[in-house]
Amino acid sequence: MTTKLPFDGLKVADFSWVWAAPTTAKYFADHGATVVRVETENPPDRVRTVGPFKDNEPGTNRSHSFGDFNTSKYGLSLDLRNPEGANVARRLIGWADIMIESFATGKMDDLGIGYETAKKINPSVIMVSTSLMGQTGPASTYAGYGFHAGAIAGFYEITGWPDLPPDGPFTAYTDGAAPRFLAVIMMAALDHRRRTGQGQYIDASQLEVSLQMLAPQIIDYNASGRLVSRMGNRSSVSAPQGAYQCSGDDQWCAIAVETDQDWTNLRSAMGDPDWANDDRFSTTEGRLTHHDGLDEHISRWTAGKSPQNVMETLQSSGVPSGVVQRSSDLMRDSQLKHRNFFRELEHSEVGNVPYTGHQFRIAGYDNGPRFAAPMLGEHNDYVLRDLLGMTDDEITEVAISGALV
Repeated sequence: MTTKLPFDGLKVADFSWVWAAPTTAKYFADHGATVVRVETENPPDRVRTVGPFKDNEPGTNRSHSFGDFNTSKYGLSLDLRNPEGANVARRLIGWADIMIESFATGKMDDLGIGYETAKKINPSVIMVSTSLMGQTGPASTYAGYGFHAGAIAGFYEITGWPDLPPDGPFTAYTDGAAPRFLAVIMMAALDHRRRTGQGQYIDASQLEVSLQMLAPQIIDYNASGRLVSRMGNRSSVSAPQGAYQCSGDDQWCAIAVETDQDWTNLRSAMGDPDWANDDRFSTTEGRLTHHDGLDEHISRWTAGKSPQNVMETLQSSGVPSGVVQRSSDLMRDSQLKHRNFFRELEHSEVGNVPYTGHQFRIAGYDNGPRFAAPMLGEHNDYVLRDLLGMTDDEITEVAISGALV
């Protein structure tokens, strides 16, 4: 098994915050890049202020959400509004191969470290700006979070139930979708620089990137004029589909019948009850029409069983199904354990905690997060002295200025 990581030697200055861009930079950090996470306590990264917190004790360095988004990075606390802090940032840009930021449009220019400045300092640098709406156009000044971009993109119109107000997908959806595309774009930019020596500026709109996840609905509208709206857990082409309540407190199992054979298998798994022989349920069209009745019958069957029992019974009969799991369930999931998905790392304040790994396996390569996320400013001395080559006097001047906060 190889010990060399794909991004060994790559240097990244991570000026971003919250979720989308930090997660993007994490890909490079986990796979060998030296990534410096620049942040300040005034104000702290918003994700540092939200849970879950280790032992339910809030603290700047105790958020596991922040920890999961920032593994394998070095932490530098730096006030970019302080002239000395901006000077250190410019030295960091000169050191870096990639710089990434996710502030409101124009903020990096206001701080004196926008792309035109970066290009003069480091002509081959690759700079990435990721914002909700992109850096240009009438909506470019809209600032916000992935919840807002998700709503503007249309995700909230197609998720939820038809008789209730829009209820978007779990969490700030575009923050989760965008990094999957952005990391690949950055790899392409690195390949371009390897071949040509040229750096470049990448302007990534979370809205535009995440619209890729709505391609089927957009194609459907262009082809048929059909507007897709909220359907709960159901499908427009197959039935029954849904999450069915099982025994226990708020316990559910998801079931998805996609073909006539799936329906036959479901009937068999339930003991071929008399109601299932109703001719109304013999075709997909009939099952779609009478979905409410089907849900009532299936719910009565699942109600007396554990979700695990329902899943195992149905899967053994070839019916697509799965327990609706909580985070605590995932930690015990046998499949994730088999694939060594969670990796335990030692954090400087909260101790040994599990971090999520990567969603793929490659023959001969089994790398995961390399070390825990940094505490705020944890690696100031290492970054300034060892990575940027600053002298004791220079570091002292920066500290006296109040920039290291």
